[in-house]
Amino acid sequence: MILPIYLYGAEVLRQVAAPADLNDKEHIDKLVADMKETLAKAEGCGLAAPQVGVSERILIVDGRDMADVYPYLADFVRVMVNPVIIEESQKQCEYSEGCLSIPNIYCDVVRPESMTVEYYDQDLKKVTETFDKFACRMVQHEMSHLDGDMFVDHVAPIRKKIISKKLASISQGRVFARYSTKLR
Repeated sequence: MILPIYLYGAEVLRQVAAPADLNDKEHIDKLVADMKETLAKAEGCGLAAPQVGVSERILIVDGRDMADVYPYLADFVRVMVNPVIIEESQKQCEYSEGCLSIPNIYCDVVRPESMTVEYYDQDLKKVTETFDKFACRMVQHEMSHLDGDMFVDHVAPIRKKIISKKLASISQGRVFARYSTKLR
């Protein structure tokens, strides 16, 4: 089922998400299936459960549509349940980020260049994996949502001031998105 994506200003996007109950695989499978369908419809590369109104530590990243720019993402799809960052590089890098919860705004954000994450996959098997390049960026961006954090929280103060009116408009529902959205 395609779910509405919550927009900037929605309370659920600022909450620290609770760990998903690993004993409720049926719920996890249903939520992941709905999130995959929602992500495909929205044509995004990542989605965290809080973005569809569920404050649980579950995310999806799918870089396949970006393989023309980043060929190493040709088969990059991950479902992560209860991900935890084990290690981050000291070296930083900058990429332009956007977000389905903040339509039509893109900003450069500096984040660690690589990181190691421990998580459960969709089969609830524990995985430890190291990510770098844009794959790392996608995972970092979605993991931030699980902590009530959004990419605009990491932009330079002058950039934040420049986009403040657009953010206010989004939080009031005055925005165009090609997918179903929800404010509260």
